[in-house]
Amino acid sequence: MEQNEEKKKTSKTKFLKHLGFATATMIFLIYAVFKFYFPLITNHGESMTVPNLEGISLADLDEYLEERDLRYEIEEDSGYSAQYPPLTVLKQFPMANSKVKQGRKIYITLNAVKPPVVKIPSLKGRSLKNAQLELRSLGLELGEIRYQPDFALNTILAQYHEGKAIQAGQEIAKGSIIDFEVGDGLGNQNFQMLNLKNLSLDEAIFVLRGFGLNVGDVYYEKSGHISTQYTNDQGETAYKKETVNPGKVFKQNPASDMTARIGQSIDLWVVEIDSAALGNTPSLELAE
Repeated sequence: MEQNEEKKKTSKTKFLKHLGFATATMIFLIYAVFKFYFPLITNHGESMTVPNLEGISLADLDEYLEERDLRYEIEEDSGYSAQYPPLTVLKQFPMANSKVKQGRKIYITLNAVKPPVVKIPSLKGRSLKNAQLELRSLGLELGEIRYQPDFALNTILAQYHEGKAIQAGQEIAKGSIIDFEVGDGLGNQNFQMLNLKNLSLDEAIFVLRGFGLNVGDVYYEKSGHISTQYTNDQGETAYKKETVNPGKVFKQNPASDMTARIGQSIDLWVVEIDSAALGNTPSLELAE
């Protein structure tokens, strides 16, 4: 009876030893697989940085990526940018500077051989800023801006492509350059410039406003004079210099013998008023 019990204990002990050995062996094999085998077949830890492929031609792409142990696949959809020649890389995935394993496939989008066409809208009468946004949304480029006399400041008067007027609805290649004629805000109504000399600053501002002109820069000088032309007793043309009183205009730009346009700014020179009469110094508040 005792011998049977001893045999059972011995068998149980052997079984536990074998079970422990088998368990340890299994754990070691699992550890070895994940620690050594999987990293070996997947190049674990061997990653590389994806290069920037933008602008590289398709003809150079094979050699360029092969040297870096990478592959590529071309996406069906193409894009277009006037910045690059046809069949050059526009986009890529994964993005440049991403970390990937060696042999990873890079998906690329190529620049189209022919640029797509867009229909040019009518931008006449719209603001220059609005027209710029419209061009950008269509993939067109803003070219030369030529200002023409017109009261509508920065308003599109006409649109051109390669020197020719372009009409609304006309098809044009994406990436094309569009030139504009825009209003300068002054118009083309020219007239003889006013003589503002010997007027007070407030009087000069009032007159300028009445003729659609603006006050530009105002300069104060300690003294000033104006020259008046007259014919002397001998019938000759002569000039008389006259001192201008404080607070009065003695010089202007443009001068009175020149022409001006509506909306133009006029610079004025005024004789300073002494400190005793400072309380009556004309101000520029009227010009605001």
